[in-house]
Amino acid sequence: MEAAQMRILFVFTDLVLPLALGYYLHQKHIISGTLCNKLIHFNIVVICTILSILSFWALPLSLNLIWLPAFGFIFAFIPGVISALTFARRQKNLLDRGAYIMSSMLANIGTLGGLCAFILYGEIGFAYAQMVGTFQNILLVVFCFPLAQYYYQKHTATTRRTTHFRFDLRNMLFTWDQLSVLGMILGMVLHTLDVPRPQVLADLFQWLVHIGAWTSLLPVGYLVDFSRARRYYLQVLDLVPLKFIIVPIIIYFMLKQLFDDQILLGTMMILAMTPSAINAVITARLFKLNVDLAIASFLLTTVLFLFFVFPLFFFYVQTGHTL
Repeated sequence: MEAAQMRILFVFTDLVLPLALGYYLHQKHIISGTLCNKLIHFNIVVICTILSILSFWALPLSLNLIWLPAFGFIFAFIPGVISALTFARRQKNLLDRGAYIMSSMLANIGTLGGLCAFILYGEIGFAYAQMVGTFQNILLVVFCFPLAQYYYQKHTATTRRTTHFRFDLRNMLFTWDQLSVLGMILGMVLHTLDVPRPQVLADLFQWLVHIGAWTSLLPVGYLVDFSRARRYYLQVLDLVPLKFIIVPIIIYFMLKQLFDDQILLGTMMILAMTPSAINAVITARLFKLNVDLAIASFLLTTVLFLFFVFPLFFFYVQTGHTL
């Protein structure tokens, strides 16, 4: 069996299993929320940084890469603008509308998109996904947080610029959580200097991808609450055509004007179809929007992506079709 065909098993072992185990551990009160938060921090600071160094060390540098940061923003703004002008207007409560727009804008690019790109294209696909995901994290802080704060303040009918949250852009951007950006830079420097990467580090990368999937998705499973999100599934159902049909079609025609590299094009299409991110839930919780609606968006789009969207795309590419 080919390597990519073997890696499709990771959808179950590295995506479904950690989510299910995290949910089980929460229901049985086996681990605490504090330990869960520490696991999230360990994944972001340690695992993601090492993976960034190793993947960018092997990444072929080309002019195409200058477009990837821009797509970190494009992947968020296109669905965000469409939902704000159409689907989100159905949410009459502004806390619901704010959570809906966050769910439409923020996609699971770094974790889910990165692993799916690795399944299909190996380290190179993973590196492309990390570059795009890093710039969407910047967008989260500089645009999505203020927008979420706006919806909360508008809902509470106040004109004060600060309510329960003090927005500190400097402290949000310059934290240990952004250490993976330095890892990307270091990896590219090592590649530019033609420093050979030892085989043992290539083997380590393979293991760390799996560890990173578990340390990022197990806490996600811990955080979800199916019972509270259940009543919002119908309310967010129109995210399905937005995320998996409308936005990918628009993105595809944009990508075809810029890229002909099938690995880069395929990776970007995976990222264009990724479901709502857990960051939408975190943003909703932080700014007192409708957390349950954000969780429903995350669960609905993630389940459809894992069991239908990505497997169909995987087998389309594996059967020799070009994009």
